[in-house]
Amino acid sequence: MLRPRDDPGMRLGHLCRALTLVLCVLAGPLAPAAGAADDPDVPRMSLAVARLYLDAAHATTAYEQGRHAAEAQRAKAEWLDRLLADRRRDLVRLHDDMGRVARAQYRTGGNIAYTAQLLLADDPDELMRGQRLAWQADMAVTRLYGKARRAEGRLTTAQRRAQDAWRDLAERRDQLERIKKSIAARLEEARWELQGEADRSVAAGQCRGAVRLEEPPGSRPASAWTAPVETYRLSAGFDSAGERWAQRHTGQDFAVDIGTPVRAVGAGRVVSVSCGGGFGIEVIVGHPGGYYSQYAHLAAVTVDQGDRVSAGQWIGQAGTTGNSTGPHLHFEIRLTPEMGSAVDPVRWLSEHGVSLAGNAAEPEADGS
Repeated sequence: MLRPRDDPGMRLGHLCRALTLVLCVLAGPLAPAAGAADDPDVPRMSLAVARLYLDAAHATTAYEQGRHAAEAQRAKAEWLDRLLADRRRDLVRLHDDMGRVARAQYRTGGNIAYTAQLLLADDPDELMRGQRLAWQADMAVTRLYGKARRAEGRLTTAQRRAQDAWRDLAERRDQLERIKKSIAARLEEARWELQGEADRSVAAGQCRGAVRLEEPPGSRPASAWTAPVETYRLSAGFDSAGERWAQRHTGQDFAVDIGTPVRAVGAGRVVSVSCGGGFGIEVIVGHPGGYYSQYAHLAAVTVDQGDRVSAGQWIGQAGTTGNSTGPHLHFEIRLTPEMGSAVDPVRWLSEHGVSLAGNAAEPEADGS
């Protein structure tokens, strides 16, 4: 018997309502940050890309929750099917037992045969006891049959509700998948519009001001140091050779999409924000101990010169400005703010407790 808290439709109903809220939020129009819509100097696409990244993350999370819930619901429905099959086999056996009792009564003549037995019995008390036991057995079978029928009714209702909830959740999951694809298409378009804004700024030699993007709660690490991007593939590594560089490569490249949030690897102060030259839009942060981190080929910045930053704080969005043949972040650790003082950033981060995942390799379409 299923208890009320085990009702397979209740938990699914809560999740379906939660998914409906997510769908309504994600299907709505983009909402720029407060005060940004009326400021002509704020790159609108920077805000749009940041919002779309968050929307895509929310959609992915909700989709995965829906997928797991649907699989759990499918397993629940299959378990109920097996339980119902067992109940039905029990009912078949009960029907057979009741049929045998009815046939026995028919063969012995029912109450008439019982009266004859009373008249002819040597020990009427013994006969009465036997008949009483037979009557009690018959009543027990009848009660068990009624109980089994009621249990079957409850199980059938629960199984139907489970299957209905699973189908409803599967439909919502498919709807969410369509919204995910729509967000991905909008995000791809917004990325290249953002890159176009960045390229125009670099060509004009005029850096736009910082776009203050709202970071999602819990996005900053608890540690003092972190990787400059959260999800990435390592590409060209420090001191590697290539036709695109006059000498050796001076940093570590992270292959990421345009608009990917770029994070300060540690606490410090923004030494400079520039948008000209081979590095395109770049940010340099000075850290305690005399080291500097550089973030280059950005599409937008979220800090201004002189700002104090903490580990994991968003300082820009990745792009492909300057001498770059594909979207990526060029990252350096330097002894001074200027070029020519770079040290191996992977080793330096490792010494500060940050281990970078991936294999450093030089792909076909990454820049300096």
